[in-house]
Order: sequence, then structure tokens, then C-alpha cells
Amino acid sequence: MLFRLLYFIPYVIATVVSAAIWRQILSPTSGLAPALAGLGIPWLEDVNFLGDGRLALGAVAFINNWQWWGFLVVIFLAAMQSIEPSLYEAAQMDGAGSWREFWHITLPSIRPTFMFLSLMTVIWSFLVFDYIYILTQGGPAGATDVLSTVMYRAAFSEQQAGYASAIGVILALISAATVGGYLYLRRRLRWEI
Repeated sequence: MLFRLLYFIPYVIATVVSAAIWRQILSPTSGLAPALAGLGIPWLEDVNFLGDGRLALGAVAFINNWQWWGFLVVIFLAAMQSIEPSLYEAAQMDGAGSWREFWHITLPSIRPTFMFLSLMTVIWSFLVFDYIYILTQGGPAGATDVLSTVMYRAAFSEQQAGYASAIGVILALISAATVGGYLYLRRRLRWEI
């Protein structure tokens, strides 16, 4: 129960608070790297995770995934606990090992949950505006720009409402196609939720 709580805490923390904490942790002047350098571990001293165009998008993606990971873990644990224990007992009586139990019992039993959470992760990835805007505002040099930050900048900074609306429609179409593909697979493979 304690580990579920620890995994779920990042999901409950407000995005702005979480981003501000990570901004401090990744700061090249007062964050983790200078603290480690003070302890005699200088290998991160010259690394600027949010200021280097090659590292910034990966750093923001890591932080975003860190927040959602707890939610995914709790849902997967619930799905795995709902699997009938007698299936595992029968497999053990038949001589199946841990790998076969996972492949033939666990994975098929949680497949609908896995597919649903994959769908939600794809859709949530289009909503990653808040972390990018708070941490880098699309920089450095556009390295962390995604459609939502481009849409925001077009609508509010450059006053191009038509262009921003077109980006919004494209995002909606991509999301609709993703949901349509999921529903098609669910119907075709007869997945139950």
C-alpha cells in the first residue's frame, strides 16, 4: 500500500508545482548537478538539461512521464489483481513456469487495460502543454515545441487565430483517428473492458 501511495503522489501534485520542483532540480546553477559536484561527483556539472537543445525534449518527456507513471502503475496493479488466482494454480499444476504464466494468463487478462491506457497515453501526449510551457516555453530554439505550444503561441502571441484553429482541428483529427483505431481493434478482437 505504501508503494502505491508513493507511485501515485506525482499524479496528485499540481503540474505547476511539479514543474517548478523539477526546474529547480535540473537548474545548472542551483540544482542537482552543482550539489553532486560539491560532493565530488562532477560528471553532470556542465550539463544543462533544459537549456541544451539535444537534451531539453527528453528532459521534459521524462518529467511528464514521471507524473503519469503512478496513475498507470495503480491501474495496472488493479488489473493484475483482478485476474482469477485459479488460472495461475491450474497453470502451475500443468507445469507452466513464470514466463508462460505471464505470457498466457497475465498478458491476455490485462490486454484491454493495456490497450486502453496506451490510447489514453497517446491522447494525453497531445496535452503536454503545461510542462513544456513552464519549463522551457518551447525553447531552446524550438527544441521542445509541440503542436500545443505552437498553437498557443500562434493564438496569443502572434494573433493568428486561424492558424491556431487549424492546429486545433489537426489535433482533434489525430485524436479521433487514434480512438477510432482503438475501437476498431477492440471490436475486431472482441476485447472486454
